[in-house]
Amino acid sequence: QVQLVESGGGLVQAGGSLRLSCAARGIIFSINYMSWYRQAPGKQRELVAIIPSDDTTKYADSVKGRFTISRDVAKNAVYLEMNRLKPEDTAVYYCNAEVKDLATRAYTDYWGQGTQVTVSS
Repeated sequence: QVQLVESGGGLVQAGGSLRLSCAARGIIFSINYMSWYRQAPGKQRELVAIIPSDDTTKYADSVKGRFTISRDVAKNAVYLEMNRLKPEDTAVYYCNAEVKDLATRAYTDYWGQGTQVTVSS
């Protein structure tokens, strides 16, 4: 079993910065991609940023130029650096990873528990 453990959320004023971290723990053969999603109250969960194993990155238009996703392969970790935060960035942020099981070599999608990010105006 694999767990994704997130940290780094909190309350920040508009224009401020936060850094989210997520580490995958368990018996892992490899990780195909890691990503961050967010869900605001009353809205659907949306992709914020994704980083595949080749380290290419993709961002939602709403965060391009403000957020940066990165990963540490050795630590099975992914980070989201969030700058120039806006009130509309307020949401629960979820870490997501597609993990290849050591024993079965099958890929499974895992989710973190979520971390709250609140941006005050």
